[in-house]
Amino acid sequence: MAYKSCRPEDFEALVTRYENRLYRTALAITGDIGEAEDMVQEAFLRAYEKAPPFTSAEHETAWLLRVTVNLCKSRLRSAWRQRRAPLLASYPAATAKQEELIASVLALPGKYRAVIHLYYYEGYRVKEIAGLTGRKESTVRSLLTRARQKLKSVLEEDDDESL
Repeated sequence: MAYKSCRPEDFEALVTRYENRLYRTALAITGDIGEAEDMVQEAFLRAYEKAPPFTSAEHETAWLLRVTVNLCKSRLRSAWRQRRAPLLASYPAATAKQEELIASVLALPGKYRAVIHLYYYEGYRVKEIAGLTGRKESTVRSLLTRARQKLKSVLEEDDDESL
């Protein structure tokens, strides 16, 4: 049995199902609320225009995430993009410690934020992240290792300062 494709009549359900997930991914990569919203809107527009036939829910998710990641990477590379400070209010945190961790993750360069988000928040494995981002598995592993090291050093500095 074939999986339902992204038909226009099913579009509202598609948006409802994936909007938060794509937004969190785009925000993790761009670090900017406005740009994240634009990237998600553009990803859904591409899904609507192309209406690709999906073979499974996993294929649908991977396609949408891949489009979102690629759009974000293109936006980050664009010459006219202005650097802005990220707004943390849109990333939910239950405690001050979680807010500190989120701030530390969002302070990382985009290439590290992307892999951290996809690995820890979306639950993808290294091989899947490599497929989504168009990088080699070894590169994804290196980025994860470096991101963890950066986070560890930042969080240890914060703990030392609070003593």
